[in-house]
Amino acid sequence: MSITLESFLHQLMTNPPLTIIVVLTMGVILVNGWTDAPNAIATCVSTRSITAKKAIIMATIFNFLGVLVMTLMNATVAQTIYKMVDFGGNSKEALVALCAALFAIVLWATAAWALGIPTSESHALIAGLSGAAIALQGGFSGINGSEWVKVIYGLFMSTIMGLGFGFLVVRLIQVIFKRVDRRKTRPFFQYAQISGGAAMAFMHGAQDGQKFMGVFMLGIFLANGQTDVTNFVIPIWLMILCSVVMALGTSIGGYRIIKTVGMDMVKLETYQGFAADVAGAACLLISSTFGIPVSTTHTKTTAIMGVGASKRLSAVNWGVVKEMVLAWVLTFPGCGIVGYVMAYIFMKLF
Repeated sequence: MSITLESFLHQLMTNPPLTIIVVLTMGVILVNGWTDAPNAIATCVSTRSITAKKAIIMATIFNFLGVLVMTLMNATVAQTIYKMVDFGGNSKEALVALCAALFAIVLWATAAWALGIPTSESHALIAGLSGAAIALQGGFSGINGSEWVKVIYGLFMSTIMGLGFGFLVVRLIQVIFKRVDRRKTRPFFQYAQISGGAAMAFMHGAQDGQKFMGVFMLGIFLANGQTDVTNFVIPIWLMILCSVVMALGTSIGGYRIIKTVGMDMVKLETYQGFAADVAGAACLLISSTFGIPVSTTHTKTTAIMGVGASKRLSAVNWGVVKEMVLAWVLTFPGCGIVGYVMAYIFMKLF
């Protein structure tokens, strides 16, 4: 099942609940743009391979291409997010719970951004939806365990693969260019890192774009009283809309996260930044191919850690890492509780 742009615009003007859902979903995507998307371009900006302004334009283009190409090829990540929770058969109550979940995600992500900590909006999304579903159903019957377990797989994959790939790729580069004057390789790796940043932006769109489009489609169906839709086709106009809003978020608030990830955590040379980008993009490609929703934040930052650790453990600023890990650990219970409380309050009010 799908929906045309003409039909969507007509419903937007005549269906107030749908308008609210669209505004909240766009808000979550905007927040994702300023907290998650900057991770893709952080390293190529920090090593001065490309200016921040040009990097944001590049991220805009490749986020869109990632959303479009990967969704056309394989939309299983969107399907996983769509089926992860069960809001029940009452579309009005389900719509209220979804609104509460999205509101909770915006609150959580904005607080983390204010502190300059790159949280995972993917995990905030999953936790917020789960908390709202539990509140609505009065228990864990609102959680689809077979789909939720993919998140656990993704959590371990994004951490282990990011660290491992980052370490291996940078070591491989060091072996290949062992006898080459490092000063002569810098121009090559500057261009290579721009390509690596583009690949990361592409895979960010492929992963996170699908997650939020899955929620968008859920909101559209619930606003129309449809609670039994199991399969859907994501329209191209929605891919364009999501990528544009995500890019806008990156341009508004991306610089603070770029500084934290690309400059404060590990001081990288151009070839090391390239290694982190290649490692992160490879991990995201593997995960997307198998339909496993992973965190682009976790993947990129752990890849950077792996690259830094290849030099020596002290090369990594573990104080910054500690703050990130704490935010990651708190995201599931914290955003889940906020989603639960907001859903409970919303259901009482509406």
